[in-house]
Amino acid sequence: MAFRTSAPLKEEIAERINWLGLIGRTENDGVTRLLYSESWMEAQSAIKKKMEEMGLSARFDDVGNVFGRVEGTEERDRVILTGSHIDTVVDGGKYDGAFGVLAAMIAVSRLQQEYGAPKKTIETVALCEEEGSRFHLAFWGSGSITGRYQLSDASKVTDGQDVTLEDAMHQLGFGQGAYPLARREDIACFLETHIEQGQILEHEHLAWAPVSHIVGMKRMIIRLSGESNHAGTTPMAGRRDALYAASQMISDVVGHAKMQNNGLVATVGQISIQPNVGNVIPGACTFALDVRHHEYDVLHDFCTKELENFRLIAEKEAVALDIKTWLDDAPVKMDPVMTQRHVDLARKAGIPFKKMVSGAGHDSQIFGVYCPTAMMFVPSHDGISHSPKEFTKIEDLATGVRMLMKILHEMAY
Repeated sequence: MAFRTSAPLKEEIAERINWLGLIGRTENDGVTRLLYSESWMEAQSAIKKKMEEMGLSARFDDVGNVFGRVEGTEERDRVILTGSHIDTVVDGGKYDGAFGVLAAMIAVSRLQQEYGAPKKTIETVALCEEEGSRFHLAFWGSGSITGRYQLSDASKVTDGQDVTLEDAMHQLGFGQGAYPLARREDIACFLETHIEQGQILEHEHLAWAPVSHIVGMKRMIIRLSGESNHAGTTPMAGRRDALYAASQMISDVVGHAKMQNNGLVATVGQISIQPNVGNVIPGACTFALDVRHHEYDVLHDFCTKELENFRLIAEKEAVALDIKTWLDDAPVKMDPVMTQRHVDLARKAGIPFKKMVSGAGHDSQIFGVYCPTAMMFVPSHDGISHSPKEFTKIEDLATGVRMLMKILHEMAY
């Protein structure tokens, strides 16, 4: 199948990526668009306007997801949904999430230009949040659509400045009934195109990958409370050093993860101490723990053993321990029928590919327990992601868009 449109695909993709990457751009040439921030609102509004310019009927929902709709001529009430998320980590890249949003918009617009209205309704989506970068909650966009979250949950979650998710949402006019409810009952299936965020495709000289599974993950906040005291006058034996206890826990969990040799990964990527003064024993320490594996039993057993080790360390060092697990997601299998359809299309197109397990979490795992879901990867250069250095070659981005067009054409036309 060949698509005939006036603008070269590579040029359109590059222009769209660079255009969106300017919204929330940082001094490091990265991107920061945190949920309900000024840059986030600017990006979602720009996406909505761009959808309309591309011939889609666009709207917000009540949590800030943006949809662009092409009405089906035969099956209007069930929706083929495709897209990704618009938010980023702090000083992240311009491809993560954003490419999936733009790929969906470009693919649907080009199909409409070429073939007119589809038989089945298609909607593109810029999901409002996936990363969990501002609030201790992830997948707010897809979770609100699928019923994982309710609006009432927004009052229970805060950011680093103790602003509730509810207050941040209300400040921008969302969550108050001005827009249609986020919960949907009309989604027939979901498709997400995404950069790999790893090195496998590039190292194996492959252009594309259908995803078979998305790993499960547990994300926790560990808080230790000891006692601040003078660094020079407090004997070592009598100290209740929260940072020292935390350092033992971090060494324990990372060290044991390295010994697994089964694909399990554990990361401590955030830590804070109080009073954070050079000549005062740290009386309080908080760190974040992220553990992932594609088999839930392996993930659960590892975390159970590690948290017991944490308790033993806390007891030995005479510090109080509080553990909050704020994300506990089981691995999710993508729809095998849709995945096989994508494999067949890739073989027919002569594209070098392989099936992959995703080590990163994605909105597809939320949709995957709600409706038939498929996810596709394009390569990431050097596997770098969540960084201003994130990059994917334009040829690979174009392959992702072409494959999405082929898939949507077969499903909707």
